[in-house]
Amino acid sequence: MRVLVAPDKFAGTLTAVEAAAAIATGWRATRPADELDLVPMSDGGPGFVEALAGPLGGQRTEVGVTGPLGRPVRAQILRVGSRAYLESAAACGLDLLPEHGRDPVRAGTYGVGELVAAAAGAGATEIVVGLGGSASNDGGAGLLAALGAEPAGLLRGGGAGLATLTVVDLEPARARIGDLALIAATDVDNPMLGPQGATAGYGPQKGATTAQVDQLETALTRWAQLTDPGGLATRAGAGAAGGLGYGLFLLGASRVAGIQLVIDAVGLVDRAGKADLVVTGEGAFDWQSLRGKVVSGVAWVSQRSARPCVVLAGSINLGRREIASIGVDAAYSITELAGSPERARAAAADQLAALAGRVARTWSPG
Repeated sequence: MRVLVAPDKFAGTLTAVEAAAAIATGWRATRPADELDLVPMSDGGPGFVEALAGPLGGQRTEVGVTGPLGRPVRAQILRVGSRAYLESAAACGLDLLPEHGRDPVRAGTYGVGELVAAAAGAGATEIVVGLGGSASNDGGAGLLAALGAEPAGLLRGGGAGLATLTVVDLEPARARIGDLALIAATDVDNPMLGPQGATAGYGPQKGATTAQVDQLETALTRWAQLTDPGGLATRAGAGAAGGLGYGLFLLGASRVAGIQLVIDAVGLVDRAGKADLVVTGEGAFDWQSLRGKVVSGVAWVSQRSARPCVVLAGSINLGRREIASIGVDAAYSITELAGSPERARAAAADQLAALAGRVARTWSPG
């Protein structure tokens, strides 16, 4: 039996590469004769550069940039010809902060702007920015400040400070970009504002309290009022990475679904067509999974290839109808196997391998 293993990261515990390896370990322990094709995936969030580097080749360079709360971090640029691929999470990602150190009202995207500037300075004429997994909620203000927008001091200070803005000058940033082509590869299709927006939808998982959600929504509303006469805040993907999609749109960026870009790059449709079963996975299989994440993209590929698709997840917070609606045939939870979320996160690779072994008994005839 041929099995395509195409998981996302398991946030906070396993990268996509580690998750694929763990699934393979458990599967082979149960069905050693099966042929496994491992394809770590990304939707634009963490692991985006790594997922593309294998199939696309190119050259990776590392640069120092500003992290979400101002401390220096290292981030990679993947250069393929004249195109550069960046991962915003490498500069403003939630995984860069300890759980007790998250601060969505102050976290910013200045380092993402520094990454864009570094790629442009190295000669790239087209830059693809993967969006997802951010600690920030600043509407891309920090990105724009790093490229020259004013008042830079206020723009780089995180989302909450945007409520006090009275005037914004984006022209220096736009002039810095010039004819450079920007592409926002977003992990979700949400707008920036409103109940499905960056703050209401994703602020709490970044550590925002109810009061801070209201504070940040007010601040981003003010940001949009000063910078957005054309309705860019309502565009699909504007809310990605805490509104970083919106910041890129202000610079003239076009948008692609990050998962579709990776699907095309790794040749997932062809690989699924050669498989008998598609296995994907992620940490939390929930409502966000339905908005352009890896699992929904891989499930779409499996449907197109007329192959069954199963999901292995840390936890499952969807009903059967919602799961079936995106083309997933079955979903299995590590938490259910382990008995608690704490046990599921402990020795995550071993837990995922154990779950994969059990699933193999069900789906592979051996």
